[in-house]
Order: sequence, then C-alpha cells, then structure tokens
Amino acid sequence: MPEGTFEEIVGKYVEMNVAHPFMEGNGRSTRIWLDLILKKRLRKCVDWSRIGKKEYMGAMMQSAVHADPLKKLLKSALTDEIHSREMFMKGIDHSYYYEEE
Repeated sequence: MPEGTFEEIVGKYVEMNVAHPFMEGNGRSTRIWLDLILKKRLRKCVDWSRIGKKEYMGAMMQSAVHADPLKKLLKSALTDEIHSREMFMKGIDHSYYYEEE
C-alpha cells in the first residue's frame, strides 16, 4: 500500500489494525509502526498524550468502515518533534494506557 501522504499512511494503519497480525500487542505495535512511517515519510509523529483513550478507541473501532474520525484525531495530534526521546517515551506510555481495561 502507498504511504506518501497522511491519508495513505492512516489507510495503511487501518488495514494493519484490521489484520491484527500478532497474538498480543497489536495496538502497541501498530502505533509504534505508524509513528515510524510518519517520521520517515512526513517528518511528523503523533503526540499520543493529546489523544484521549475513549476518543481513540471509538475512532479505531469505527475506522474499518469510516476512517475520517481517526484521521481527524491523529492529524490534530501531529508534531514535528520526531527526534524527541520524551515524545517517543510518551507514545510508549500512552500505548499501554490505551490497552488497559
């Protein structure tokens, strides 16, 4: 799948979420993967601390049918702090937070 634009990258992210390739850790793995693609292609990453769990989980559940809410949510949290260790670690922390029940 192409990954030259934000829309294509999020489309790829949605497809990977639908595929669920791992027994455990799908969400965490795909969020890291998404950030790596965004960094490589657009020189951006997601500041996951700006996205609430309820909003994110709702947008992800809806994304297989209608990805616009997810695109809007992710786009609103993009940052150019791609070399920040703090930003990277914040993303890891939030990934575990999203997975908590």
